Amino acid sequence: MGLFDGLSGMLENAISSHAGGLSGLMSDAFNGMGGLNGVLAKLNDAGLGPQVNSWLGKGDNVPVSAEEISSVLGSEQLLQLAGKLGIPMDQVANVLANQLPAVVDQASPNGTLETA
Repeated sequence: MGLFDGLSGMLENAISSHAGGLSGLMSDAFNGMGGLNGVLAKLNDAGLGPQVNSWLGKGDNVPVSAEEISSVLGSEQLLQLAGKLGIPMDQVANVLANQLPAVVDQASPNGTLETA
């Protein structure tokens, strides 16, 4: 079993054990950062507005890199997220880069982020 198989399994376990699925898990993980809105504001402030806006709007999601996620959130917040998501610290930025666009896209069907 490769590294990504194990990582995928850990994330799948965390998602399946959370009532809100991936979106709920990420929302809970971002709770200490102001929720998804807080994380999107940080990304926007760091110059990643075009990516964030593409996730909120209709059409294709512009990707974000793990390096951009790491730069914006920093190691302390990534460490907290790794614990909340149940994944290794060295992989949390990759997971966020891969999953965050889809999570935001699903949470904003009308172009604005729907909050609970």
